Amino acid sequence: MENQATQSPVMHTFVESKVLSSRKIIVLLVLLAFLGVGSGFLLAKYTAKTGNQIIPLSNIGPSMKGKSFGSGDTKTFKDTAEGKLADGGIDGEGQFHLVRPGGDSQNVYLTSSLVDLSQFIGKNIKVWGETQKAQKAGWLMDVGKVEVL
Repeated sequence: MENQATQSPVMHTFVESKVLSSRKIIVLLVLLAFLGVGSGFLLAKYTAKTGNQIIPLSNIGPSMKGKSFGSGDTKTFKDTAEGKLADGGIDGEGQFHLVRPGGDSQNVYLTSSLVDLSQFIGKNIKVWGETQKAQKAGWLMDVGKVEVL
């Protein structure tokens, strides 16, 4: 028996495993997040922009009648209205409004993240948009497309 005890030790040494430590995992995750954000930023900065180019106010004149600006997405922007565009909303709703026959109760209050509506102030236009929920405005619309009449 003594011979067996000297041949195999009672305590064994453990082999070091190749498991990553928690510190290495955290560093790897931070690096991956940084690379993901960086590549997304570069893709957004250097890829082609979609949509129509904004035309300066001086270029919108009689020759622009019938021209359309903005999105062609008629599924999202299915509501339409026509009138003369004026600056100002009502009680914080809308940035602009369309003046239509019938008085102030017929105004359509407008906002847009796709089209620079300030270029069309004083012009007769037709807008396509999506009606939004409003507290004060009778009709509040997010405009996606504008046509100069």
